[in-house]
Amino acid sequence: MTALHEVAPTHRAHLQPYTYVRRQLVEPDWQRFPGWRHTTPAQWRDAQWQRANCVKNPKQLRTLMGDLLTDRFYDDLAADQHQAATMSMLIPPHMINTMAPDAPLDPEAFTDAFLADPVRRYMIPVHSDRDPDWPSHPHSTRDSLHEAEMWVVEGLTHRYPTKVLAELVSTCPQYCGHCTRMDLVGNSTPQVQKHKLTLKPVDRQERIVDYLKRTPGVRDVVVSGGDVANVPWPQLEHFLMRLLDIDTVRDIRLATKALAGLPQHWLQPKVVEGLERVARTAARRGVNLAIHTHVNHAQSVTPLVAEAARTALEVGVRDVRNQGVLMKGVNATPDDLLDLCFALQGEANVLPYYFYMCDMIPNAEHWRVALWEAQELQHAIMGYLPGYATPRIVCDVPYVGKRWVHQLHEYDRELGISYWTKNYRTGIELDDPEALDRRYPYYDPISTLGEAGRRWWSEQA
Repeated sequence: MTALHEVAPTHRAHLQPYTYVRRQLVEPDWQRFPGWRHTTPAQWRDAQWQRANCVKNPKQLRTLMGDLLTDRFYDDLAADQHQAATMSMLIPPHMINTMAPDAPLDPEAFTDAFLADPVRRYMIPVHSDRDPDWPSHPHSTRDSLHEAEMWVVEGLTHRYPTKVLAELVSTCPQYCGHCTRMDLVGNSTPQVQKHKLTLKPVDRQERIVDYLKRTPGVRDVVVSGGDVANVPWPQLEHFLMRLLDIDTVRDIRLATKALAGLPQHWLQPKVVEGLERVARTAARRGVNLAIHTHVNHAQSVTPLVAEAARTALEVGVRDVRNQGVLMKGVNATPDDLLDLCFALQGEANVLPYYFYMCDMIPNAEHWRVALWEAQELQHAIMGYLPGYATPRIVCDVPYVGKRWVHQLHEYDRELGISYWTKNYRTGIELDDPEALDRRYPYYDPISTLGEAGRRWWSEQA
């Protein structure tokens, strides 16, 4: 018999850039927060309790935290709310509970840990997070992907030849600071007067279904918003069943960050039972039904998140996949990305699918990474995960769409400008003879450039 010898962990750590260590999922103790000291496990699992106790403003955050956060945090938060925030505050208890889970309860130490926390950094941004020199890129725009320009009916973006995005609602159970749809989703802020959907939901859905019936070239429908968890379940189920009646629709994807931010929603009996009806109908008709969620850090993967994902799979959903966003201070290191992917794939049955480079919306430069940094990250995570569970890092190029970060046509590293081409026309370019030959630009954060590049952009400004 051949003897097997274990390599000492200390040696193993030196042999590989990343060492996998299985970590059991843990639901942090919500009773560490003064405002939830008497909250019971039954209340915590209740979706309505979670929604009723969302934090919507700094005053509610103070009530929850008691003396844990010092005034320097609230002053920083107030400055951001008045000067930079593109999204209003809305954070479910479940998501707040994943912030600074192991921080000491001394106010100064807790404040330091809370400020440094990766989940806090994108859910509750403060002014000191922002880039002091270039908070926004000169080419940033409210609708950075020009989705509304490509609406064929209100709320239905037809950008790709065979795929559409259906925005059923303009609200979410939680608002992320980096939201790519910050021009439409959520309440207005001092900086951003939000656009509004004008049609009644039933009328918008009717027009969406009618367009799909008239457009047999579309086979893939992403049902989103906002977040489908904010669509009343009977209304969402009715809409999905109507999609399943369209013979040319072969893929349906439900977009919901709430699977991670408010998993209690997806564990409600009425939702689970309804999802099973939809999933069984999809299976009978040969349609692929998947859930796409949005998790950005391993801390966010808790036992309740895993339970919600597994429940969806058990009732017949084909896949639960994650589409994260690459952000500095959150997950833009190989260790953070791999820890997250192993937590998703190994512990929660959620497939790591995409990591998007953060879109070029206003006041987002402190989150964004340069294209070369994203390329290095893609290289760094290869070979550790199963191939099918190794996420692609993609750049969503305006007027082009998702491209793997190595698919660029040309790259001016000094000025931080990459150029991209595409192989199809969007709905607004059908009569454009040059659309397939044009080079479309994308821009690195100016803070990542060398002195010559920063000077050039300053001169342009």
